[in-house]
Amino acid sequence: MTDHPIRFFTDDAAIAHLGEGLLACTLAREEWTHEAHLAACLYLLTRRPDIDVDGEIAGIISRFNESVGGVNDDQSGYHDTITRAYVAGVRRFLREGGTGELTADVNALLASEAGSRDWPLRFYSRDLLFSVEARRGFVEPDRAPLP
Repeated sequence: MTDHPIRFFTDDAAIAHLGEGLLACTLAREEWTHEAHLAACLYLLTRRPDIDVDGEIAGIISRFNESVGGVNDDQSGYHDTITRAYVAGVRRFLREGGTGELTADVNALLASEAGSRDWPLRFYSRDLLFSVEARRGFVEPDRAPLP
């Protein structure tokens, strides 16, 4: 994958904006970056106990994608396996190193192994991860078990 500099967050409000904006479908499309995905996930897991992340994340992200003119199909939009892999990674990060400080935790996650853009490829072959089957539904890893 292409090497990108990490865009860290300066305060809790920016992270809450992403999490709540995702839920309300009020984010601008360009705000929905790799870092935003991870920040919103950590926010939902730690600050929104009313959200069943495992049960609702597909619908939440799919609705957001559609709200900004995106399409959720076999080539673009919501990717179930990548999303669920990162949810597992964020949960592991929180168990092993979460401090309860939102900005500090999000920035530490982004700088961690689980925050890298190619982290799911530690568990999946490229062919499987980027298959239509993996986009449309969760598939078990073929290289190593998820945390």
